[in-house]
Amino acid sequence: MMANAVVLLSGGLDSTTTLAIAKAEGFTPYALSFRYGQRHAVELESAARVAQAMGVVEHVIADIVLRRFGGAALTADQPVPNARCLGAMGQGIPITYVPARNTVFLSFALAWAEVLGASDLFIGVNALDYSGYPDCRPDYLAAYERMANLATAAGVEGRQRLRIHAPLMHLTKADIVRRGLALGVDYA
Repeated sequence: MMANAVVLLSGGLDSTTTLAIAKAEGFTPYALSFRYGQRHAVELESAARVAQAMGVVEHVIADIVLRRFGGAALTADQPVPNARCLGAMGQGIPITYVPARNTVFLSFALAWAEVLGASDLFIGVNALDYSGYPDCRPDYLAAYERMANLATAAGVEGRQRLRIHAPLMHLTKADIVRRGLALGVDYA
């Protein structure tokens, strides 16, 4: 019997590849996307197409309103930079960082995983191309995983040992594309 896994799915390159990896590793995928006040609704349309094309068991789009808090170019009325040089990418936290976004997303995924009896969460974060986002680092994910195993009834009762999979963590964008193509991902 294949184990269930919750896969965070934005509909972009990284999350699409992560979903393909979860499937290739033998997991039964449940996809979770968010309408969080992002300015580009096309992400959710793409996520729905990806989920359908890849045959997930269920695709949930959860509504949360991170836009209400502001603080990021992705959710507020401020310009999104589109031409950052490599030097700038390594300096500080960019204005596209949405405060605590991955923490919120992982919390929803954790709740659904407990209901599904799933011990595996997949997230398409990347330490090489994380753009300074603090919630995309290996240390953060390790700390969240430790916390998550203390935060649910299933974890406390020993019915669940949650693992966060970040299979793209140390891949370049080119490596991510190559991995996806090798798994048959149709990025179109």
